[in-house]
Amino acid sequence: MTAALDELLRLLDLEEIEENIFRGRSPDEDRQRVFGGQVAGQALIAAGRTVQHGRVHSLHAYFLRPGDTQVPIVYEVDRIRDGHSFITRRVVGVQHGKAIFNLAASFHADEPGIEHQLPMPEGMPDPEALPTVIEMMQPHRERLGDVGDWWLRPRAIDARYVQPQVPAPLREGGAVPGVQRVWIRADGALPDDPLLHACVVAYASDMTLLDTTLLPHGLSWSSGVAMGASLDHAMWFHAPFRADEWLLYDQDTPAASGARAFARGSIFTADGRLVVSVAQEGLVRTRRAG
Repeated sequence: MTAALDELLRLLDLEEIEENIFRGRSPDEDRQRVFGGQVAGQALIAAGRTVQHGRVHSLHAYFLRPGDTQVPIVYEVDRIRDGHSFITRRVVGVQHGKAIFNLAASFHADEPGIEHQLPMPEGMPDPEALPTVIEMMQPHRERLGDVGDWWLRPRAIDARYVQPQVPAPLREGGAVPGVQRVWIRADGALPDDPLLHACVVAYASDMTLLDTTLLPHGLSWSSGVAMGASLDHAMWFHAPFRADEWLLYDQDTPAASGARAFARGSIFTADGRLVVSVAQEGLVRTRRAG
């Protein structure tokens, strides 16, 4: 396990300070606000710690306020329902006495049923043949400027971009189709805990999804023209998977209007099973010159 992944697992290992109340910390990083995937992953861990049986099959979350990276987040779990087949939890993340995040999660006991899925995109390259983010960004170190150290540091999630394009900081004009495909996996072996694997993928699912909404407009976050933040995030877990094995994150953006942009993603295992669906709406504001 890499040091970066080990740090992510420590972030997800919440402190239980009272029944149904947990405390999570943020990494010691220079960020303006807490990363949304971290809050979603921690809240899902808090919910799962109160569930005795079943796997998470869906979550719906709202980002209410920017998280403060300098203080812990307290997660309060409401045990809404404990049924035979389904268990429902609500989790509120609190800082400075105010709610910053709200999550509803449902857990389902395994049972047989109908099965079908959309096919995985064809012709995807072997992720091992694609460059890592560090390898992709290293030749552009000078252009990255102040954010270079952030892009070139080790990461808990190994991400390999399929398209011949670079992440948001280096995009310069030229609208392209609003489709983005990225191979992702935890950068090291994980324990055999299905809840932990779901939380790691919840963390990773917020890393690139909103970036997809900029592609049709030729914009980048680093240009100062666009700023964005996640508003809500939903996930459906269709089948078991391992987050430490390669997963294809197929993302697109059906619509944007009124300073809100919508993106969705399908996550496939390397052998073509559709295991997770994701949807997100984000705030995307633009500032035009003059």
